[in-house]
Amino acid sequence: MNRLKVLEMIDKPSLGGGQAVLLTLARHLDRTRFEVSVCAKSGGPLEDEVRKLGLAFHPAEFKKKPSTGLGRDLARLLASEKIDILHTHGGIAGLFGRRAARRARTPVVVHTIHGIHYLHYRNPILRKIFIGLERSLSRATSAVVCVSEADLAQARKYRLAPDDRLRLVRNGVAVVDPSPDSDRGRRIGELCPRLKLRAPVIGTVARLHRQKGVEYFIKASPEILRRNSGALFVVVGSGPLEKRLRAKIDRLGLADHFILAGERPDAIDLLSAFDIFVLPSLWEGLPLVLIEAAGLGKPIIATDIDGSREIIRDGETGLLVPPADPAALAGAVRRLLEDAALARRLGEKARHEIPPAFDLKRMVAETERLYLDLAAAKGL
Repeated sequence: MNRLKVLEMIDKPSLGGGQAVLLTLARHLDRTRFEVSVCAKSGGPLEDEVRKLGLAFHPAEFKKKPSTGLGRDLARLLASEKIDILHTHGGIAGLFGRRAARRARTPVVVHTIHGIHYLHYRNPILRKIFIGLERSLSRATSAVVCVSEADLAQARKYRLAPDDRLRLVRNGVAVVDPSPDSDRGRRIGELCPRLKLRAPVIGTVARLHRQKGVEYFIKASPEILRRNSGALFVVVGSGPLEKRLRAKIDRLGLADHFILAGERPDAIDLLSAFDIFVLPSLWEGLPLVLIEAAGLGKPIIATDIDGSREIIRDGETGLLVPPADPAALAGAVRRLLEDAALARRLGEKARHEIPPAFDLKRMVAETERLYLDLAAAKGL
């Protein structure tokens, strides 16, 4: 049987949530059935990881602005590689990739929405433009995949695609064993040599973008420090708000307690060194990092929003607080710092219950079945 040629496409070469899903598929799709390659902007850790897997990597100069040259190059790539299935991840790749697939007459086109970000744009005109654009593009899309029940409901509400083309494939991640305590001291010591070994570390792994609500984490920290003066706050990730967030940390006099660690290839190891994990997002699709934190047995505080609410049950597998509420976030952190038994109980229950509900093998198997069903419908 000839293998189906699959091209997984995303715009940025960083290692965010969408890239993590793409890499999982690239790594675990059945090689006897699928010949997988990846297309993204070059020069980042995503390219390195793809090449380590021994897969073909096709660089493309993705931009937010319209680009006829990019569309032409992508169409040429799809045609020359005789791609059977194009799977785009995220808005930019979905825009340029699906248009190119139409020109190249690629038989099967799948698009995954990793959070419907434009529904949260402040400009109502932009929201309407992107809703209309998705409706138009979905007509040339074989299936539009949502990663959470909430996103599926929103996609139906705003009629982003015909109902018979909408699919739910919830994210899944591999469980990682936590690092031993000796590693914790070394990893945290590398970030902050002056920190006392047993001082509490409260951290997050998040892109420095408005969506992730890191500014509210910063605003919450002075209240936490009033009762826990030695605490350290760590944010692993980079993004467009880095300069502004550093300025806010300086204005609040938090430079000795707050570390913006940047994008790190060892992010999961740093996460394993946190005493408490927080995710103060304003909106989410289905955040992989919550599943990873749960797999490490971390006590979790997240905002009570769609996506996060599908993973965390308040008071059982973590604590949920209102979004954009630094006082509530600070109160939840203090509660866990002052009640070690509660923190331990939440972390253990999360570790035992959450990862099995978001199994990596299930996500891959559901994606494979989708590919095969759509290919069969095209006679491939």
